[in-house]
Amino acid sequence: MANLADAGARAKALGEGDERFDPLVGSLPGDWLTLLKPRVMTLVVFTALVGLIVAPVPMDPVLGFAAILAITIGAGASGAINMWYDRDIDAVMRRTATRPIPAGRISADAALGYGITLAVFSVLLMGLASNWVAAGILALSIGFYVFVYTMWLKRRTPQNIVIGGAAGAFPPVIGWAAATGSVEAAPLVLFAIIFFWTPPHFWALSLFAHADYARAGVPMLPVVAGARETRRQVMIYTLLLVPLTLVPVAMGFASWLYGAAALLLGLNFLRHARAVLGEVQDEAGVSLVKDAAAKAMFRFSITYLFALFGVLAIERILVNAAILPI
Repeated sequence: MANLADAGARAKALGEGDERFDPLVGSLPGDWLTLLKPRVMTLVVFTALVGLIVAPVPMDPVLGFAAILAITIGAGASGAINMWYDRDIDAVMRRTATRPIPAGRISADAALGYGITLAVFSVLLMGLASNWVAAGILALSIGFYVFVYTMWLKRRTPQNIVIGGAAGAFPPVIGWAAATGSVEAAPLVLFAIIFFWTPPHFWALSLFAHADYARAGVPMLPVVAGARETRRQVMIYTLLLVPLTLVPVAMGFASWLYGAAALLLGLNFLRHARAVLGEVQDEAGVSLVKDAAAKAMFRFSITYLFALFGVLAIERILVNAAILPI
């Protein structure tokens, strides 16, 4: 708690609430882009695009671009508001201390205004470019990430990533709804795949970044339950994820091409989870080899989701071109 108090004092020292502080002085265009969390945004936009591509109703390319742009802006808005709210803990975490707000390059008030403006604009753009069903789901995803994950769960429970993972699972549903104006079983399966992928992805990260989370007082699973239990949970969620990725084939929504890719990628994901579980540890479950397996799994998990959804999109394009039957 002392760390959080110190961080709060530091935020005020950086000029928050001080009329003499100019939020634009010292800031660069790259800082405003950083507020949008572009690396996270990339995966969000990609899975949304896949949701749009695999939808059974083709969308006008211009309107489709506008819909993806709205999702991009909405995801960025969520990131900016998240950085505004988390500025105190960002200031005491080594990997986030150089972000624009704790580093003093952008004021908290400016970041909040930026995020809210982008959020409202993204929802309006989605409604006008596609339909208000998609706009409503986009608004729900932004609200879930900001209010449920960032403000409620993140600092209160080690299940923050499990429940909060729903925020990152909405994009394919939004993409599908943008094209069809409805939500059906297929996009909900894609939602579930991302939902169950999120815990092993983030818990792999938290295994080698646990000291940062402990310093900031964030109750990530390794901090609260220990590294050994975290490794076990990574394996459990991976075991749940892999068969789930084969459901699109069982539904007739995807073909053998996707199924084969999902199986091969899943087996590799399981291999990484097994390496994390069996990594050389001390009695507390802390890695004695600098969490090499957890780092490898975190990197692969990103490739895994890109590849899984990428194959699904390519398959749908081939099916629509009558090159591949389902």
